[in-house]
Amino acid sequence: MSERQGSGAAAGNTKTSGAKDESKTDVPEDFDIDMDAPETEKAAVTIQSQFRKFQKKKRDEKS
Repeated sequence: MSERQGSGAAAGNTKTSGAKDESKTDVPEDFDIDMDAPETEKAAVTIQSQFRKFQKKKRDEKS
């Protein structure tokens, strides 16, 4: 059986939540997403629409 690794200091993770990870800030020079493809545009619109619905629901629950 495999064991789950712990998180935090026990696993040697000494970064705080405010620490910046420099490897994530680097923008990859090449990626394989065709930004001009109609499927990409449709997917982006769908994701944005769902996110806006989520934001509206969240905002309405606060009020």
